[in-house]
Amino acid sequence: MNSEPSERNGAPVGRRVFLGTLGLGALGVVAAPTLQRGVEAFLGGAAQRDPTGLTDLLPNGGGFRYYSVTSSVPHKDARTYRLTVDGLVDRPTTYSLADLRALPQTRMVRDVQCVTGWRVPRTAFEGVRLSELLEAAGVRGTAGAVRFTCFDGAYSESLTLEQARRADVLIALRMRDEDLGHAHGGPVRLYVAPMYFYKSAKWLSGITLTKNVRPGYWEARGYDVDAWVGRSNGRDDEPTT
Repeated sequence: MNSEPSERNGAPVGRRVFLGTLGLGALGVVAAPTLQRGVEAFLGGAAQRDPTGLTDLLPNGGGFRYYSVTSSVPHKDARTYRLTVDGLVDRPTTYSLADLRALPQTRMVRDVQCVTGWRVPRTAFEGVRLSELLEAAGVRGTAGAVRFTCFDGAYSESLTLEQARRADVLIALRMRDEDLGHAHGGPVRLYVAPMYFYKSAKWLSGITLTKNVRPGYWEARGYDVDAWVGRSNGRDDEPTT
């Protein structure tokens, strides 16, 4: 087999050009994660300032699309972030970001499926199992559901207590082995692995135990409350578990 650079349309490809092309290709592989993060940061920031919603139509290198139901979302960091657990519990608790990071962490790798159709395969999420926070708070016998609120001031979600206690429901602090960025709902978001991604509320700030399920933001606008991937919302996507 000829090991020399090939010819195209009769014009020889020189050794220097060939090796240079290989070098550029290798540089592209090395730079790809950095470029991808740059594209994601740009699209995330643009989406937060886009009143038209047109940036929602643009996929980026990581496969995610950015959605927000408000025109802007405040930024929180380790100094300012707080997560409250209250409602029908014996021990209401407020967690700082440091408190959450100090708890046992669980890492899961699953596909992410959006109800609008896009899917991001094998995405790693890491954080605290929601069931552990519920156990620490002491859920009362009258509680039957969990309501989630967010520091964007508008978004909300709910799960039944049985769903919330599943091992594949996280209070996520990291995604793809990095701390959650603001555009992805950081510093803390909900992650409900077997359900469509709208259940995984971004910018999480409150966990409230309630007697009954209270439909969340998108459920009030027609989406299914029980949003199992492939078994709800009229879709037949492959399950993510």
